[in-house]
Amino acid sequence: MRIDVFSAKPHDLEFLRAAATDKALELQFHEARLNADTSRLAEGAEVVCAFVNDDLARETIAKLQEFGVTLIALRSAGFNHVDLRAAHAAGIAVARVPAYSPYAVAEHTLALILALNRKTHRAFNRVREGNFALDGLMGFDMHGKVAGIVGTGLIGTVLARILCGLGCEVLASDPYPSVECKALGVRYVEMEQLLGRADIITLQCPLTPETHHLIDDAAIARMKPGVMLVNTSRGAVVDTKAVIRGLKSGQIGALGLDVYEEEGDLFFEDLSNSYIPDDVFARLLTFPNVLITGHQGFFTREALRAIAETTIANITQFQRTGAPMHPVKLPE
Repeated sequence: MRIDVFSAKPHDLEFLRAAATDKALELQFHEARLNADTSRLAEGAEVVCAFVNDDLARETIAKLQEFGVTLIALRSAGFNHVDLRAAHAAGIAVARVPAYSPYAVAEHTLALILALNRKTHRAFNRVREGNFALDGLMGFDMHGKVAGIVGTGLIGTVLARILCGLGCEVLASDPYPSVECKALGVRYVEMEQLLGRADIITLQCPLTPETHHLIDDAAIARMKPGVMLVNTSRGAVVDTKAVIRGLKSGQIGALGLDVYEEEGDLFFEDLSNSYIPDDVFARLLTFPNVLITGHQGFFTREALRAIAETTIANITQFQRTGAPMHPVKLPE
């Protein structure tokens, strides 16, 4: 079975090859992102393996159907970049990696929180320039602060455990409360109450029509002045222009992002010898109280191994039974 891997980076080659011990699986790697134009590279493949910024819209899926592709194996938990109805109509199954390492993303969220709080990123640059002054680097004790977690799935639950361990009062908003979170002492409240009480707000929810631009001007207006906002879920959960207005007014005191709603043309690429074509993103970079990482929350050795193993397991089971281990079903 031929599997064409798109958006392939060196780590994809390393971990997917290690996981694909079955010699019947033929892996072909493409650096190009998958879209309607690059789909021709998959001609002759039975499976395409795609990542978060690949474009699996209707036109792309029509091309894949034409080329004989029968499975889209996602190397991600999210699937908002896939036209599921088009895939279903084309007879192409879609599989995902529902869980890999909740610790990876939760711990990266904590790293952003601590760096923003103690201004570690700014202190690093100062010390390298011989500036050891402490002005402007004051933070606050995490102990006793109110942390609000939006979304308490696997990642949100691990993060709740970490924040409770730091002595935070943890509030949560989720239509499906976690039994483990409740046992930790996490209190579930309405979103409006969480926004109004939290000193730190973290977003761990999936991107759905209901959560698209969940954080907009109205939500920001309900937050405590000077709140810290951290998003390690999906970029479009946040209205970036509204957040910029919140930063300018001081309503948002610190912002940490590992995702961005228009990241498709930026993240996972080296633009250091070019320029950033996105003016909104460039504006974010001008704020000293903003810390952005390029969608690296998942990027640990343990997570990459789990992603590769689950992806190969999806493909192997599909080859054997006609159905992947973790299918993505049409919404009802």
